[in-house]
Amino acid sequence: MPKIEETVCQNDPSEAETTPHVSKTPEQSQENKNYCLHDHSPDLTETVNKVSRLNIAHEIIVNQDFCMEERVLPPNSPEGKLMETMHNAFWDHLKEQLSNIPPDFTCALDLLKEIKISFLSLLLPWHNRLRNEIEEALDMDLLKQEAEHGALDVPRLSNYIVNLMKLLCAPVRDEAVRKLENIPDPVNLLKGIFHVLGLMQMDMVNYTIRSLRPYLKEHSIEYERAKFQELLNKHPNLLDYTIKWLTKTATDLTTPPLSSSVPSSTSSMACSSSHWKVISLELPSPTMVLHQSYLNLLLWDPADEEFPETLLMDRMRLQEMAFQLKQLTILASVLLVARSLSGNVLFSSPEFVDKLKCITKALIEEFNFRPEEAMLSVSEQVSQEIHQGLKDMGLTPLSRDNTASLIDQLQNIAKKENCIRNIIDQRIRLFFKRCFICGMQESLLDFPGGLILIKGELTELAWKFVNLIHHNHQVFGPYYAEILNNIIPPPHTK
Repeated sequence: MPKIEETVCQNDPSEAETTPHVSKTPEQSQENKNYCLHDHSPDLTETVNKVSRLNIAHEIIVNQDFCMEERVLPPNSPEGKLMETMHNAFWDHLKEQLSNIPPDFTCALDLLKEIKISFLSLLLPWHNRLRNEIEEALDMDLLKQEAEHGALDVPRLSNYIVNLMKLLCAPVRDEAVRKLENIPDPVNLLKGIFHVLGLMQMDMVNYTIRSLRPYLKEHSIEYERAKFQELLNKHPNLLDYTIKWLTKTATDLTTPPLSSSVPSSTSSMACSSSHWKVISLELPSPTMVLHQSYLNLLLWDPADEEFPETLLMDRMRLQEMAFQLKQLTILASVLLVARSLSGNVLFSSPEFVDKLKCITKALIEEFNFRPEEAMLSVSEQVSQEIHQGLKDMGLTPLSRDNTASLIDQLQNIAKKENCIRNIIDQRIRLFFKRCFICGMQESLLDFPGGLILIKGELTELAWKFVNLIHHNHQVFGPYYAEILNNIIPPPHTK
């Protein structure tokens, strides 16, 4: 029996009655693994289901682009070949059964039953007349009797099904349904019906998601906190990594530097993590610790599995933000070096800047894996673009020495200790910290120098990060407050 087309989450309703199979993403698998790390109780399945429902509801709330899309397996992949072989075997078997004399309707009845279930799942609560019509037209007991007497009219039923699909499908599926009318072979027609029905079910799920989103947003804080509390009641160790995460930040903030000497501004930039924090021998406030902990998430080692449980649903999102942050650091460093050597006149052209940014973004995609090779390509391409840009604007081209200096400085950005890269890194991270403390609007009024050429990209990323963290704090704030009260002793009364 073939299943209706599988669908997957695009870019991951909580308890809709009929939803296509959703393949587990790495993020969901990680959540289930960590939430139930030490659980060997009989109700493990129930716990995993609760986590899955919580994750889907959370995804609908925080990801405006969340929807279901058709899953198309690569034809040459092992999974794609296996699926194609299984499907072809089923349809060939159906064709063989219908070609027998007398015909064997065993598989056809199973298909009709699945089609009926699919149709009923597409109906809204007030579609009573249509529900009764489907129940009557696809009465399985009656169809079984017809099959036993060799009187089951598969072409007539297929025609009825296609007409019903025309009535129920979304406008975007009109063309696909019309094509079904031109398929003469009954087996190929049933095959096409199953495919389009899968798309219609996917459309219905997306409609349900859009309908649920306003309600979920209105009640998301209470819903997520209540569901998490249910999990915490069953698994008391569910906050272990969260406690460790906050404790480490508090310890780092109160630990004096190894050397008592004051480091120079240049040497202090060598360590990216130090850009997030200011060491203080006084006890930090709970708010300071929490803000710092959130910022440290953008420095998290992907190999470290002890990720705070309260943020597991957003782990992949935060990793993607950390990647984008690093890309913006490299991009801004390239633009700063290029502008310093080619002059402000060339960089006053928005068209030239946009073109240079587009080229650089494409070339640094592999920076994490091959930084030297990436920056070699960047240096060559950027120097060519600057040379051509100066020529087009009638400006003096770079001298041979300046060109060599430009290429050399761009290639040096691949080194972690590069001064320009570390300055940009520091300013970006301080901007994020300021967004937490002062708010986005005030932070944008005092935008850091040297970052103006990436203001649009950096602002968009900061908004995403702040909004995500704001939602997380609204949901889990009471848990954080209790943990921090235990970590940070109250100030002594003088």
